[in-house]
Amino acid sequence: MHFDSAPLGEMDHRGQRYPPLVDSIYGSALKDSDVQVVQRARVWAEEFVALKAESWETERRFAKDGFESAGQNQLTGLLVPASDGGEDISVLGLAHVLEEIAAVDFAIAFALVCHNNLAGAVGRKAKGRLREKFLPGLVQGSSLGAFLLTEPEVGSDAAAITVSATNDGNEWILNGEKAWVTNGTDADVLSVYAQTDSALGHRGIATFLIDADNSGVIKTPGYQLLGGHGLGANSIRFDNCRVSEESLFIPVGEGFRAAMEGIDLARVLVGAMCCGMLRTGLQTASDYVRKRFAFGGRLADLQGVRFKLADVSTDLEASRLLTYRAALTLQEGRNAAVEAAHAKKFASRVTESGLASCMQVMGANGAKRDHSLPRHLAASRLTHYVDGATEIQDVVISRSLLD
Repeated sequence: MHFDSAPLGEMDHRGQRYPPLVDSIYGSALKDSDVQVVQRARVWAEEFVALKAESWETERRFAKDGFESAGQNQLTGLLVPASDGGEDISVLGLAHVLEEIAAVDFAIAFALVCHNNLAGAVGRKAKGRLREKFLPGLVQGSSLGAFLLTEPEVGSDAAAITVSATNDGNEWILNGEKAWVTNGTDADVLSVYAQTDSALGHRGIATFLIDADNSGVIKTPGYQLLGGHGLGANSIRFDNCRVSEESLFIPVGEGFRAAMEGIDLARVLVGAMCCGMLRTGLQTASDYVRKRFAFGGRLADLQGVRFKLADVSTDLEASRLLTYRAALTLQEGRNAAVEAAHAKKFASRVTESGLASCMQVMGANGAKRDHSLPRHLAASRLTHYVDGATEIQDVVISRSLLD
């Protein structure tokens, strides 16, 4: 099902007016084509995702129907050039897209981040038959992509991965296990980081692009988590999995650098998704306290309530400024490692506490699942771990200060 973009200022399906599409000082840097994609993402999230997100969570399943719908709405090739059927969106545009989608549901937003990052990498780096085999399906959304780096015993120390790739003539044999694979339960295309020679350390890492239905690929059921079940996180094992020589996507010696290449962008996008969730929390709580009467008047007239929401609003504005400053730095081709670390660290922290504050001013009704705040609160805890734990951001920031 496809949703056309509604003009700015129109009403959503609940009869509420959309907030301004671009309300950060960095919005003026968006291309017209970016704005069109952001608007399409907003309408899709409001009209489709909002009706499905709670069921993905309560049924604890991957948002497969959400991904399929995203493909139909041209949201699965965002980082792929237009010449290959993609949207070729800017970094700022992509951050705005993810803020809009995560304002409704973090899980499908993060699933799309992982897929789009892989599709973009294939569009930039894959060649020949490998490119022809995988790129069209990734762009169209008929194939779901997954990024396999983390392992059960290897989290932030990506250079220490142990999944092995042994060369055997015209084939490679993969053995070992990957963990925390977003989209893993339903993935069709796997980007697998493997060690070809442990003596070489990170210089021995290569990347393979393989079919998930290849013999020797074993998917485990999805993890049972605090929240975010719609992103389909699981473990994937390789048991003497044989793949062709042409499956080598990133050559030996370049795999680790490729894995680290997109980390700053990923952290910026987590910051943008946090902004979306916190924005929804503030809107939901504000609407509630305006209408709720107690102690002889509106909750909105109590100073304690007003000041609590004022703090959330300040944190939201600060998160946006940090996030979109980092996005613009990346877009201009400059080193954004520290800016991205600041954005992810701050946005994750204030989103979790801010959502809790928004729920608190709603009293016990804040804990009900007839609105999205409990789902967003659970997801906000997950943002502390994805794309580098909060402590890793402290490493990056302190290194820039002291080393």
